[in-house]
Amino acid sequence: MEPARPTLDQIAVFLAIVEAGSFTAAARKLNRATSVISYAVTNLEAQLGVSLFERAGARRPRLTEAGRAILSDSRGIALALSGLVAKARGLTQGLEAEVSLVVDVMLPAKRLVRGLDEFRTKFPTVALRLRVEALGAVTEAVMEGLAAFGMSGPLPIESDALTRGPAGSIKLVPVAAPGHPLAQQGKVSAVQLRDHIQLVLTDRSALTQGRDFGVLAVRSWRLADLGAKHALLLAGLGWGNMPKWVVADDIKRGRLVRLDIESDSDLVYPFHSLYRSDAPPGPAAYWLMERLSQS
Repeated sequence: MEPARPTLDQIAVFLAIVEAGSFTAAARKLNRATSVISYAVTNLEAQLGVSLFERAGARRPRLTEAGRAILSDSRGIALALSGLVAKARGLTQGLEAEVSLVVDVMLPAKRLVRGLDEFRTKFPTVALRLRVEALGAVTEAVMEGLAAFGMSGPLPIESDALTRGPAGSIKLVPVAAPGHPLAQQGKVSAVQLRDHIQLVLTDRSALTQGRDFGVLAVRSWRLADLGAKHALLLAGLGWGNMPKWVVADDIKRGRLVRLDIESDSDLVYPFHSLYRSDAPPGPAAYWLMERLSQS
């Protein structure tokens, strides 16, 4: 028997059961009778020709293999529908009263200032709320609805709930103060790097817990602020990788030395734009996101 097309309501009921953990909890969540929930799922299974839940011998319904296979597509349909409604809402309501955004601390200041200056001219009536975070804290702010969109650095988290796009990249360079031992050794080996304190930008969020990015030293000092890391580097308290745009003038004036590391090539720090798939940016926020994505 050829599978029949399910309704959006049936998909919503299926997802509610998965998220709530039971037919009864899903009924409460959707404000319906449990019998109505059960009937909707039975009809959905009949239309698709597969069993979605294992009911026999289980206190709580468990997804079958077919149910797990269909879950991802069902979530995708629900997210797409939510996004469509949100986009339509933005079109009917016109410009936002305020645009909130969160950017990675590594994003070049010139790019940010140039984009915001153009935004001010193009959308003079729209207020703006800007947050600057590092690593996973950018994604976390977007996921929690604290920002309409974000400009994030690299984060190995894949989710259908987020829509991402490329937004250029920058180079990171290893530096230390002129008086630091590593700055006086010419070629520096990986072994020598491990023997000196590395200053590392850390994450305010829990999204990268247990993960390290570019950490080579046995001893490291973790800092949640790029400005503090810059100040400690200038003071000779350690070595570390910094955005080239931040330290270019320091290197030129001799306040910092770019370390000559064996087998070294420039580290690339990619950016991407991201927003919640169920809440796409409004007209002004979308324009600004596209503008900031241009390197």
